[in-house]
Parts: sequence; structure tokens; C-alpha cells
Amino acid sequence: MHVLDILKERGFIAQITHEEELYKQLEREPTVFYVGFDPTAPSLHFGHFIPMLAMRHMQNAGHIPLALIGGATVQIGDPSGKSELRQMLTMEAIQHNVDNIHSQISKFIDFSDNKALMANNADWLTKLNYLEFIREIGVHFSVNRMIAAECYKQRLERGLTFLEFNYMLMQSYDFLELFRRHNCRLQMGGDDQWSNILAGADLIRRKEREPAFACTFKLLMNSEGNKMGKTERGALWLDPELCSPYEFYQYWRNIADSDVPNCLSMLTFLPMDEVRRLSALTGSAINEAKMALAFEATKMIHGEEEAQKAQQASAALFSGDGRMDDVPTYELTMAQLQEDNRLTTLLFLCGLCSSRSQARKMIEQGAVLAGDNKVEDPEARLNEADFPADGLLLRRGKKNYCRVILKK
Repeated sequence: MHVLDILKERGFIAQITHEEELYKQLEREPTVFYVGFDPTAPSLHFGHFIPMLAMRHMQNAGHIPLALIGGATVQIGDPSGKSELRQMLTMEAIQHNVDNIHSQISKFIDFSDNKALMANNADWLTKLNYLEFIREIGVHFSVNRMIAAECYKQRLERGLTFLEFNYMLMQSYDFLELFRRHNCRLQMGGDDQWSNILAGADLIRRKEREPAFACTFKLLMNSEGNKMGKTERGALWLDPELCSPYEFYQYWRNIADSDVPNCLSMLTFLPMDEVRRLSALTGSAINEAKMALAFEATKMIHGEEEAQKAQQASAALFSGDGRMDDVPTYELTMAQLQEDNRLTTLLFLCGLCSSRSQARKMIEQGAVLAGDNKVEDPEARLNEADFPADGLLLRRGKKNYCRVILKK
């Protein structure tokens, strides 16, 4: 089965340029393709998960992934003009982020024996002469077409800086440089990057008179039309220090029944016959599908051992076993407790609620348990005696847990 057909069947593909030509290109020879990753943080998040899975499908079909790290563009920082708002990373921080990202991508992609490549756009963007760059690249870009692009239309409403306006040129130049260095002919990425990816493929065709292609992936949306991958604490990080294997497991274990088919097909490598079988389950039987999804996704990110621990911890809590070794844990200091001992504050601090006001609403709705007791008073306060030696288990709803240990 052609790799593009595999990606289509599993729900990845949003848009492709020169589709018939790309089919033939991928049939003819192992093809270098690239996906970009921005090292603004020491970890990738769920937004990078789908592109990495697609890279692995492509590599399994014999093609050569190239992970491009934006080591140059990340140095620009926030172009707001207010020095206190600029998030300027040091070169040491950037390198630390790059190393971490490389390690995370390596869990999905085999870099041995040149089966995959990694590059950093700092190797060429930091050496560019601006006048030469504008003369060589800028002449191929129409301002009218650029401001009509969706990515710019959204920013024009709020104010578009010249820095942001240049971004399409820089990303397009990356594709051109990778074509020249590695014969890279395909860029892949999220569908929100369509305009930029399309511009790069078009630049290669204009300047080099060679085939180049763009392919974007659908953004994984839930049944309510919202992007998936957001937790009470923010992004669903792939780093276990930022999002524990248990939290990652529980996120997928708790998705809506209607989201199961898409998630199983896109976020696992289970055969499609098994995906269809699991997706057809109804009622309480759908939990089998959710557990399979959560286990497979967690195994890919954190390894089989951590996935098994998360699965066992989840099963123990659902059965009322009470074992908490692998449950997310928050350490509360005595000073914090003495400063503010309201339960609403603790629910916010440990991440079970996004705010104290949400915590109050959850308590008023009867959705909060402390230990085995339902909390009914939104003004409830905790004392040292309320914390057992192995921690106080807090629960919001049926599926969100956190163990709070009081450090004395």
C-alpha cells in the first residue's frame, strides 16, 4: 500500500500539491522530506506528535526524514518592542532545547546509518547577507499574495510586524537550502502552516526548475471542534517532567467516545482492522478502545514500562484499590499550607483545576473528593492532620486525580 494511501486511510492528510506527481516521486526512489521543529522550549508538545507519527510512517515506507530545528529563528524573540516581554534565549538554552528535542524525536525516528537526518537553520540563516537574501528570494514573492494567506490575514487584524511578514521568506529559504544540501523535495507539517509550506515548494520550482512538494496534516480536533492536546495545566508536553506518563495516559483514557476512532487511527500503529473493531464498540465496552489508545500512545512517548505503570495506576484508582505510587503527586510545603489552607487553592496549585474560581464551581457541583469524602463546602480548609503519611488523594470528577504530600 502506498504510504500516501496509508496516511490518508489513517486520517492524516489535509492538503497536497501536485498529488499525482508526488505519488510517482515516492514510488520512484527513497525521498528526503522534512518537518520543522521550533526549540522555544525544552520539550515538544502534542502539536508535534502527529507530524512525528507521520514521519515514522514515511520512514517505515523507506523514505528519509529530515528534522529541521529552528535554531536561528528562535533567537529573534518576541518582536513587540518592549524589552521586558522579549523571551530571548541564550545560546546555551537553545542548545539544551535542541538536544532534548533530538532525544524525543529519536524515540520515533531511526537516525542510524543515515536513515534520518537532522539540521539546524542557524547553519545558514545566521550567515545570510540581508541585501543578497532579499534580491535572491524576495523577488519571487508577491506581497498581494502573501497578505491574502490565512496565516497573515489573522495577524493583520491584530497588527502584523515586519518580522512576522518575513517569516514566510525565511521558511521558504529553509526548504530551498535543504533541497540544495540534501535533495529534499517534500515539506510536511500541520495544516496551519499550509501557506508557508506551499511558498517553499513554489520557490524551489521557480528558482531550481525542479519538482518540490507540500503536504499538510489535519489538526486533531475533538467532537466539539476544539484542538486536542490541552490540559488544565496547559499544553500536553511529551517530557515526563512536564507531564507525567500517568497524566499523559489519563488524557487519552478520558477522551469523549466520539473522538475514539480518529485518535486510534492517527495516534497508534494498530492495524486498521483492529482500529475499526475497537471504534465500533459502544456503551461501557468503548473503555477497551480508550485503554488501548492510552496505552499505545503512552508507550510511544514514555516506553512500555511507564505505560504499564500508568495503566496499573489508572486501573487501581478506578477499582478503588487506592494504590498511588504512579499517580501524579504534588508536594505541599508546610509554609504554603500555613499561608493559605483553602482547598480551592490546593486544587489550583496541584493542577486539578485551572483556577480557584473553577475549583469553587467544582466543589459546588459536588465534583470534588478529598480522600473518600465528598467536599460540599467551597470554603473548606485543610489542616496538617488531614494529610496521611502517604499523601491525601484529591479527585475532580471521576477520572482526575492528584496525590498531595505535605512536606513537614
